[in-house]
Formats: sequence, structure tokens, C-alpha cells
Amino acid sequence: MKYVILIHSNPQPWGHPTGDFIPEVQSLPEATRDGLTAAWEAVMEELSANGELLGGQALADPASARLYRWDAGEPVATDGPYSEAKEHLAGFFLIDVESQARAEEVVRSFSGPGETVELRPVATY
Repeated sequence: MKYVILIHSNPQPWGHPTGDFIPEVQSLPEATRDGLTAAWEAVMEELSANGELLGGQALADPASARLYRWDAGEPVATDGPYSEAKEHLAGFFLIDVESQARAEEVVRSFSGPGETVELRPVATY
């Protein structure tokens, strides 16, 4: 079963890993931050070793986005991001796991202070 893990965040300034730029993470003791990083890296290594990680990518600053909307019969480009929001899509990972339970187990390690992580099945037709 394929799932996408969508990382929503609003670090200021924009940077990756996003947790390094989020006040909620920056306020944690260094040992706690190191523990969160180590746990995430362990899950990434496990996913890679098991062949469950299909890919992923961090996204550039939302301010660099261009939006295309249909207007008067043609696409019109405007500056992004999509909307005024507190959170923006920061990146994604594509996984292929045995079950939804496994996907939920994996995604817990992607969620950190000040971030929202979305788990969504990939549509299959």
C-alpha cells in the first residue's frame, strides 16, 4: 500500500530540516532535539533498508511558488504561495508499506513540535 507523508510547516526563515527553524523545536533542550533527530534518522534507515521508502523531497520556500489558475479561458500565473496560511507544504515522502497500521507507525516519527504531518493513501485506479 502506497502512502504519501506530507510535511506541513512554517519555519521562519524557511529552511530544512524545518524543525531547525521552528520556535517550538528550538526551545527544547539540546538532548531532546538530538533524540528526536536520532529517532527520525533511525526510521529513515529502516525504511530504506526494508525497501519501503520510495522517495521524498524537501520543497523550496513557498514565496518562490508560482500559481496557475484558469481565467478567461486560459491559465494565468501569479506569485505564490497558494493562500495566506500559517503552514505550508514543506516536503513529502512516498512510502510503500504492508498496511495502514505500518504507515501510521512510520508517520509518527515524522511529526515534531510545531509541525503538522499528513498521511494520505495514494489513489489507485
